[in-house]
Amino acid sequence: MIPQSFIQDLLGRIDIVDVVGKHVRLKKSGANYLGLCPFHGEKSPSFTVSAAKQFYHCFGCGAHGSAIGFVMAQAGLGYVDAIHELARAAGLTVPDDARGQPAQRRDPDLLETLAAAARYYKLRLKDSPQAIAYLKGRGVTGETAAQFAIGFAPDGARNLEAAVPDYAAPALLEAGLVAESEPEPGAGEGGRRRRYDRFRHRIMFPIRNPRGQVIGFGGRLLEGGDTDPRGAARAKYVNSPETPLFHKGRELYGQFEAREAIRAAGCVIVVEGYMDVVMLAQHGVRNVVAALGTATTEDHVHKLLRLADRVVFAFDGDAAGRRAAWRALEACLKRATDTKRIDFLFLPPEHDPDSFVRERGAAGFEAALSGAQPLSAVFLDGLAERAGLVGPAAAACASP
Repeated sequence: MIPQSFIQDLLGRIDIVDVVGKHVRLKKSGANYLGLCPFHGEKSPSFTVSAAKQFYHCFGCGAHGSAIGFVMAQAGLGYVDAIHELARAAGLTVPDDARGQPAQRRDPDLLETLAAAARYYKLRLKDSPQAIAYLKGRGVTGETAAQFAIGFAPDGARNLEAAVPDYAAPALLEAGLVAESEPEPGAGEGGRRRRYDRFRHRIMFPIRNPRGQVIGFGGRLLEGGDTDPRGAARAKYVNSPETPLFHKGRELYGQFEAREAIRAAGCVIVVEGYMDVVMLAQHGVRNVVAALGTATTEDHVHKLLRLADRVVFAFDGDAAGRRAAWRALEACLKRATDTKRIDFLFLPPEHDPDSFVRERGAAGFEAALSGAQPLSAVFLDGLAERAGLVGPAAAACASP
């Protein structure tokens, strides 16, 4: 069997609009694409393809499915052969089937284990006055916390024992929920390793894939948990490590929650932090996602341009925000096309999107959004700055 993690990766890299468009003449119709169904004779188009949901459906004959299903039906291939066909087109190599069998069995366990952890963290939030006070202090309502399934990981080494049947199960380590110490001194590589929870004393933000399944977490340390029991400093923010299901350089926080708003607006706003996403959504700006504490990658950009025709990167107006914007711009250059619009919004230096929307509301943020700069202008300004040009000289570089 082909590993489920590979299939999810494949579906994340291809665009069903491109796959179907090779065989069906598609025309944009609202948020979807419309064409004549290839599976039955018709004169009026009833065949729709959703770029947001990565799904096709014919209202005439009822045919529907993913890109894999389309290739199976259109080319008459079996499931495995269809995956191989799509993988070749995407430049990927399908893992050896025989070797993939254990991964096929493990992947569903990883999803189930992560879902169990998410439920546990959500329940523990109710038991922590400190965590609740922190969220209230940041302006987060109970409704918003529930929408994003925000939770809390208590302090302590092995709290997840209460959430799973077997704390020693390999799935917990593979899912990134626990870590293991080095072997005891003198025990060698095969020595006993002590297992402990990766997330402790943290507000927990579940990271969900486009299907709504939890694939990882982001954890924000609360005051009083600045050191671990051995006295070592803890990072303020910690993400899940790389796993078969979670790749930080490809995932976007809030994509599942924002899917309908992105489709309706035809625009996706990209911010830097979890709380930026949460608070913008609470104030009515719902078409927002965040990179997971890392610089924007080409994989991020590819995914963003599949979601909407316009992408706006919203950064703090300080020097750090400018540097982050330039890194995002560099990731965009290979993906930019005439049919897609990429803009950059720089907020006042004293603000991030969270504080800005709390002070000025959705209307103020939308007004700022209307003044976002196009990629070309930011690119030229950046080049001019690096060349030592300022003011009129920089403006001259941007003149036609």
